[in-house]
Amino acid sequence: MALDPSDDPEKELEPSGRKRWLGAAFVCAVLVAPLLAAWGVAAGRLVIPERLNPWAPLDVAAAPDWLTGFKLSRARSEPARCLAALAQTGMQYDLLPDRVTAPGCGFTNAVRLRSAGVRLGTAPSLSCPMALSFFMWERHALQPAAIQHFDQPVVAIEHLGSYACRNVNRGEGAVPGASRSRHATADALDVAGLTLASGRRITVLQAWPRNGAAGPAGTNDPAALLLLDAHRGACRFFNGVLGPDYNAAHRDHLHLETGGYDMCR
Repeated sequence: MALDPSDDPEKELEPSGRKRWLGAAFVCAVLVAPLLAAWGVAAGRLVIPERLNPWAPLDVAAAPDWLTGFKLSRARSEPARCLAALAQTGMQYDLLPDRVTAPGCGFTNAVRLRSAGVRLGTAPSLSCPMALSFFMWERHALQPAAIQHFDQPVVAIEHLGSYACRNVNRGEGAVPGASRSRHATADALDVAGLTLASGRRITVLQAWPRNGAAGPAGTNDPAALLLLDAHRGACRFFNGVLGPDYNAAHRDHLHLETGGYDMCR
């Protein structure tokens, strides 16, 4: 009986068969390689530098890189991990007992921020995720912008409050029946102004660019550019950022929040 050529083990794979084999091999490599890498890291057989290891704890002092957002989000996701990261910041704070003040209002895992490297006036009550994001923004976005535009640091931040049991504000005050504001869970802070080391005071109301003009000195006004950079940098470290361009209710401050929808307006 004549052998079927297709049964010949020496017969080369047809081009279509070769492609299927290569495709299957590629899929296996894609699926297996990450598992082997994860096993190697867990077993201590594969050492990855912390800056390249997405599972390494957030280093609050390290210059931000492509993994910082993931590490920050992971640190904010669990109370113990958040407090461990917050302890690295050098900020001074008091732990607050969990509390409920009304339906949808109250906070858990929160702190009263007494000192943050800058003067804050009234000590704000912030959730741990919010306090951690505040530090990252002040350290890695606000201060570099101040040095760039004024060659001096920010020494004080004026805020309009943090925790407040109220609904979302859409321009004419809190809206009855609307969802709770992130302020209602201590997950928000409204920044109204900055004071530089020289004593110069910069407010969002006066220096934010309106109608395409960047402040009283025109499009190159350094105060306006500082606020724009502070806003842009905040979008990297907070879940939500709303500025004066969002609506009239925010004409005099930057609203910074964690835990809500991602937005940068």
